[in-house]
Amino acid sequence: RLLAIEAIRLIKARALRAMDQKCWTAYEALHATDHVSDTYGGEPAVGAKANTERLAQVLDGITTVHHAHMAELTLTSDDSAEGIWSMEDMLFWKQGEADHWLHGYGHYHERYRKGPDGWQFAYRRLTRIRVDLSSGAEFGNLNVRTREAGDA
Repeated sequence: RLLAIEAIRLIKARALRAMDQKCWTAYEALHATDHVSDTYGGEPAVGAKANTERLAQVLDGITTVHHAHMAELTLTSDDSAEGIWSMEDMLFWKQGEADHWLHGYGHYHERYRKGPDGWQFAYRRLTRIRVDLSSGAEFGNLNVRTREAGDA
């Protein structure tokens, strides 16, 4: 049980590092081929490849710093688990000549599945408690969905 939980913590750390370093091949490999990501607002990205391509497009030209902590992980079987992680992220970009930023706080709600290649992400939903933007920043509605009533 503890080995499985530690393996899930490890893939979470690797995914966030891969995202921040823009290592998209490594990022995609951590996700099941049928992964569903409901983190962008609008329609979910279905499939590891589609999710990775969408994320790479969203973060093009943006420097990111992601932190996940305070994991609540539950094994639901020998090869499946679910978890909620407290998260904080900072995004930095140029808008014209001006520097801008987003500082977000919230939770990742995830499901994991163990297959032949070990543990992988099967599902992710991001909810935000708060988003701070620099004055004049235009970031659209991506990554700004807030927690809805009844969300755990």
